Amino acid sequence: MSGRYEARGVEAEYEPGSRGRVLRNLCGITRVRDIQQAESDALLAVQEWAVERFSADQRFVASDICDLHRRWLGGIYAWAGEYRSVNLEKDGFLFAAAAQVPRLMVEFERNELAVDTPCAGMDRGRLLTALARTHGELVLIHPFREGNGRCARLLVWLMALQAGLPPLDFAPLAGRGKRAYFAAIQAVLDRDYGPLQGRFEAVIRRSLRPYGERV
Repeated sequence: MSGRYEARGVEAEYEPGSRGRVLRNLCGITRVRDIQQAESDALLAVQEWAVERFSADQRFVASDICDLHRRWLGGIYAWAGEYRSVNLEKDGFLFAAAAQVPRLMVEFERNELAVDTPCAGMDRGRLLTALARTHGELVLIHPFREGNGRCARLLVWLMALQAGLPPLDFAPLAGRGKRAYFAAIQAVLDRDYGPLQGRFEAVIRRSLRPYGERV
């Protein structure tokens, strides 16, 4: 799950002049480095907005996820915040069929969001379960054309804030930790959330380190 997406349909269009490397966008960006920077800058901005928008007692719903995605990427992609209409696969791994995404998001709201949020008052074990369930299931649904992993991380970032933690540092999910993270996501297919709980435990440990706190 580390290679490029393969997609079919109108959302598979690339920006002219990008040599098939940058999705068609509202900014006319053709360089990979530039689109990555634009997305990163927009993500920082939506984090600030979300902290003001969502309270510690917010029970998230599917429309909140769409709103986060739209607020993040709406200035870059015309389809931001809308469920994808194309099927996606990565390294031979096929995500949920596009036609099933609306139904799956209804189930996600009922089975995960309604149960695992808000996170205020949760002990560490309960929080790890909530983070792993919501993040893992949302990534497997992959509701949007692009930005699903980062949107799922934004959600658990907000959930952790609800629980009184500092902003999460996701470095343990990148670099050398990327393979273990991908394996943990695949384990969610069998409703095994243990590996992903372990990944988020590492994230929390790293996030607390600057504060001299322990898990």
